[in-house]
Amino acid sequence: MSTDDLQTHDDAQMADAPVTEEPVVADEPQSEEATACALAKLTVKRGGAETDVEFHISNSAVIGRFDPSVGPIDVDLGPLPEGAYVSRRHAKISHENGVWTIADLGSSNGTFVLRDEFERIETSELADGQEIALGNARMVFRTG
Repeated sequence: MSTDDLQTHDDAQMADAPVTEEPVVADEPQSEEATACALAKLTVKRGGAETDVEFHISNSAVIGRFDPSVGPIDVDLGPLPEGAYVSRRHAKISHENGVWTIADLGSSNGTFVLRDEFERIETSELADGQEIALGNARMVFRTG
């Protein structure tokens, strides 16, 4: 096959290629931090010890109990024994600008963060290993 034959074959393939009306422009590269998916987990705690019940979180999650009138939520504590004291939309955990936060969503039984003792919060930053309580459901927050 000659060079002219190869060029004609390549031209024929290009003619069959789909044509877009507007050129596609690549996005500017994002920083490594921006492209990394923020991952965390909540581990249920009972009798002072962590259990093997875990809920994984990616950037943000609404925590509560599933109810058909409210629709699905990200972390459903309803099936757990502790779920009886958790509101349908109890709290939201979010990750923004490298900081994890938890916000109470108007729950009936409160959202608490363990510092020296449990403190009822409206919004609070979360640190790796920090314990939280939603109603009487106790969990440990972990990042990474």
